Amino acid sequence: MESEIFNGLAAVGVSRSFGDVHAVISMDLQAPAGEVTALIGPNGAGKTTLLLMLASLLAPDAGSVSIMGIDPSKDPVAARAKIGWMPDTLGVWEALSAREILTFMGKFYQLPKATIPARVNELLALVNLSELADQKARVLSRGQQQRLSLARALIHDPRVLLLDEPASGLDPGSRVALRQILRGLAAQGKAVVVSSHVLAELDEIADRAVFVNAGRTVLAQTVEQAATQGRRYSVSAMDVHSLGDALTALGVPFSAGTGRRDSVSVEVAGEAQASALLRDLVGAGVAVSAFAPASGALEETYMSMDVEQR
Repeated sequence: MESEIFNGLAAVGVSRSFGDVHAVISMDLQAPAGEVTALIGPNGAGKTTLLLMLASLLAPDAGSVSIMGIDPSKDPVAARAKIGWMPDTLGVWEALSAREILTFMGKFYQLPKATIPARVNELLALVNLSELADQKARVLSRGQQQRLSLARALIHDPRVLLLDEPASGLDPGSRVALRQILRGLAAQGKAVVVSSHVLAELDEIADRAVFVNAGRTVLAQTVEQAATQGRRYSVSAMDVHSLGDALTALGVPFSAGTGRRDSVSVEVAGEAQASALLRDLVGAGVAVSAFAPASGALEETYMSMDVEQR
């Protein structure tokens, strides 16, 4: 793990308080280079405070942060040169056009002047804003501003990317594009950290997840580990009564599904048991019309964690 920490992002035992409010309490996070790490937790769990410390914009009261082996408390300039930070709002740039914002950011990061126009055009195309390049940021929709904020974070080709709710305000097509962009950035060897409430999509984006609650790290796991745990499956059949009878005969407890389609919900220990159950239902003559997880693997972990916290 030492090589992963050196080549990625790590926080060890970081804490931060605001007066009497302990926002972050000895949190740990490891985000290896070449992977997308999801930061998951309820509102008020300390996710944004942790991200601000990782971005070197807020100093921890205790603990340490390493950005590709650099301690931002000792060398903040070198650390920030490797960080791309995307907050959950665009910020005070509304009077400038998308092109002007990216151009100024290129100058702030001291990119060679001759390379800035091409880099700006490249990023505008990446986030599908080329046709709106000369529109003022204030006339852009929430989703368009989010895409511009992502381009702004990428202007200097950072090694570490920190994204706070990047899917907020994005339409379904833009969310698919965001997923592809983030997977592409990880494939380039970047360490990507995403804080998001859109848990269903994180299964497709993330390689691993860190779950936090009440300012503390609760659990860290890979998506593969999450997929092997027990989870709920939604099962539909042409005749829901025959489905219920078959499940009863097989000794499988079930409850009514929550969707609009007539379905039942069952608990399975993992994919192997799910596959065996489907085989048994078909073998019993049940005309199964749908058989799929009722929620994403990471969402399942989150809901289990939430129940345990109550």
